[in-house]
Amino acid sequence: MRFARLGPAGSEIPVAIDTDGEVLDLRSITGDISGPFLASDPVAAVQHARAVGDLPVLDGAEAGSLRRGAPIARPGKVVCIGLNYRDHAAETGAEIPTEPIVFMKDPMTVIGPDDEVLVPRGSTKTDWEVELAVVIGTTARYCESEDEAATHIAGYAIANDVSEREFQLERGGQWDKGKSCETFNPLGPWLVTPSSLQEAGLDPGALALRLTVNGEVRQDGTTADMIFRPAEIIRYLSQFMVLYPGDVISTGTPAGVALAGHAPYLRPGDVVELTADGLGTQRQTVGSA
Repeated sequence: MRFARLGPAGSEIPVAIDTDGEVLDLRSITGDISGPFLASDPVAAVQHARAVGDLPVLDGAEAGSLRRGAPIARPGKVVCIGLNYRDHAAETGAEIPTEPIVFMKDPMTVIGPDDEVLVPRGSTKTDWEVELAVVIGTTARYCESEDEAATHIAGYAIANDVSEREFQLERGGQWDKGKSCETFNPLGPWLVTPSSLQEAGLDPGALALRLTVNGEVRQDGTTADMIFRPAEIIRYLSQFMVLYPGDVISTGTPAGVALAGHAPYLRPGDVVELTADGLGTQRQTVGSA
């Protein structure tokens, strides 16, 4: 099952998309795709409501005409993992980390997958990063194993961890400054449950990730190149912080970022497109703040 939020920013309709592609209006069972909803066994709730006829089906054309919002209402926190792909570490000349590199991103950066990304004022090094995002479904604290950690995953989505490299690396060494500019976290279009990926024969540890700028391929990688896998990251993070339903974890990016010197940084007018196996597509036009 895939969850999504459709409509104008701030007025999104929570929906589920079943295996037949029908778009189910969830407003009779939840006000939003939020932490409390994810913690309440949402798949079972949708199945029960559909069985008793409580879920209207949205017209396909109408649903397709609506803006695609981020598939999770404002998360409590966004936790990011840096240098988590071997090829990305190599292209930036960094050593392979022995523990996950952790930084936080302002949750207010989360926008819809097709919303405009704004180059900050004074920026000359705004970069792209296609990533696998993990959304927490139940509270995780002090997980003792990766198997336990995996039970806390509500689903997966595409994230674009947009980054301003001068702010991140040349302005006092505070990564958060280069990560938390407005619009710097397009997310979605869907939240795909682990069972849905499994039914599609897809493994979150072996998903193809791709990103183009103006039609030219910049990133073409796979989550199989991760140093730390999603369940391992959750187990690790839970030793240092409590992860709550609705929290988002961005798990790092493969090679091909502008920072490595292969391509120019983003400029207003550029078009960025991202895809991931089983997780859909994003498309952003770049503007100016």
